[in-house]
Amino acid sequence: MADRKESKTPSKGGLIKKKEKKEKKVESKPEKEKEKIKCKGEKMTKKPEKTPENQQKNEEMPQGNEEMPQGNEEMPQGNGEVAEGAKHPVKDEEFELEPMELPPFEIIVGDRMNPTFFKFQFKNVEYSSGRNKTFLCYQVDIQGGAGETDGLRGYLEDEHSGSHAEEAFFQQVLAYYDKSLQYTVTWYMSSSPCTACAAKLVEIVRARKTMRLIIHCSRLFQWEEPEIQVGLQALVRAGCKIRMMRPVDFTYVWSTFVENEEDNFTPWEDCQDNYDYYDERLCDILK
Repeated sequence: MADRKESKTPSKGGLIKKKEKKEKKVESKPEKEKEKIKCKGEKMTKKPEKTPENQQKNEEMPQGNEEMPQGNEEMPQGNGEVAEGAKHPVKDEEFELEPMELPPFEIIVGDRMNPTFFKFQFKNVEYSSGRNKTFLCYQVDIQGGAGETDGLRGYLEDEHSGSHAEEAFFQQVLAYYDKSLQYTVTWYMSSSPCTACAAKLVEIVRARKTMRLIIHCSRLFQWEEPEIQVGLQALVRAGCKIRMMRPVDFTYVWSTFVENEEDNFTPWEDCQDNYDYYDERLCDILK
C-alpha cells in the first residue's frame, strides 16, 4: 500500500519540472510572434537576388536617357533632314480652295452721277490708283424712220466683276438695233477700253453698219501694253473715233451728266497739261 501511495503522489522535483515546461511554453509564444514579424520585415526590405534571368530583364529595360530617342537626332535642323510628312510633295488636290461665291454683277444705270464720283473717277491723272471702276456717260442720237425717235442719255457704272460698262451698254441701253435707222453713239469714259472690250466693240461696230461710235476718254488704260495698243488700233480701223477729253469736255459732262446743283465746274489745275500728255500718247498709238 505504501508503494502505491508513493507512485501516485508526484515528487517535488517532478512538479518543478512541469512548471518549467509550462513557463517555457508561455514564453515561446511571444518569441515566435517576434520571429514572424522579423521574417516579414526582412521579406519587405530584402532585395531580390541577382539571377541570370533578372539580369537579362534589367538589360532589356531602357535605362534613363541611354536608349530613349534623342530630340536632336530626329527633329529637322535647318537644312538637315526633313520629317517624313514633309519629304513627299503635297498634292494640290488635298488643299484645293473652294471658289469664292461673288455677288451678282451689278451695272448701275442713271441719269446723273454724284459730283464726288465725277471729280475722282474722271480726273485725268497719269497714275489712276484706286480708280477700279469704269464710268460711261452716253448720248445716243437716232435719225430716220417714219416718226420721230427719241434719243437716249445717261450713264453706266460697272463693278468690274462681270461685263464691263462698254459691253453692258449694248445689253441694257441699246440692245435693240434697227438697220433702217441711223445711230450716233457718243461716249464720255473715265478710261479707254481694255483689250477684251475693244475686241467686242470691233465686232459690234462692224455688225451695225448704220451706227457711228465716238469715244472721248479721260485717261488711257494701260496704254504702254502692246495688246492695248493693238485693240485701240483695231477699233479705229473698224470705224470708231477715239479722242481724249479736253477741259471743255469735262465741263460738258459736268453740266449734262452730274448732279451739279447748278454749280459751275472749275477744272483742276493740271487738267490741260494732262490732256496734252494723253493726247500725245494716243496720237503715237494711232499713227
